[in-house]
Amino acid sequence: MTLPSELDALAADRESAVVLTCPWHERATESLAERLGVPVYTPLPDTAEYLMQTYGLTAEQAGDGSPDLIWLLKEGKGDARPYAAGDRLPVGVEAFPGQKPNDVVLWIESHGAVIAGDTLVDFGDGLQINPRWLSPAVTRERVAEGLRPLLERPVEHVLATHGGPFGRDAFERALS
Repeated sequence: MTLPSELDALAADRESAVVLTCPWHERATESLAERLGVPVYTPLPDTAEYLMQTYGLTAEQAGDGSPDLIWLLKEGKGDARPYAAGDRLPVGVEAFPGQKPNDVVLWIESHGAVIAGDTLVDFGDGLQINPRWLSPAVTRERVAEGLRPLLERPVEHVLATHGGPFGRDAFERALS
């Protein structure tokens, strides 16, 4: 994946970081973090225990857990800064619980923006909490309840990994 050269100029003029909503969305993070010399804030990947309990995998199938971010977390090829829902990051980002423990929804107050990862998506029916990706132990209402405090914020933009961008009205509908 080729990243826009404009990122270099933007990063040079301010304190920069990569902030992931979930570890499996790492895409070009390794090359970007290396190129810009920035830290990577990320929820931790799934442990083997979580994979076995949630998806019924055997210990052999689960191995050492999810292979996401091995370069960062196990090989030490970057500045890893793990975080979880409830954390406020020093880069002006607040993390809210999403549809999985390590799929969070981010609030960036300075831009009035919600960054939704995989918790809120649009696959042609408008912004919604995707029921296909919820585990049996997690209900749509539970996810919506964790995100409703964001409705008290001046949300202007919702950026979903799948679909969008959206405005506040679509966000309110998705949580109703």
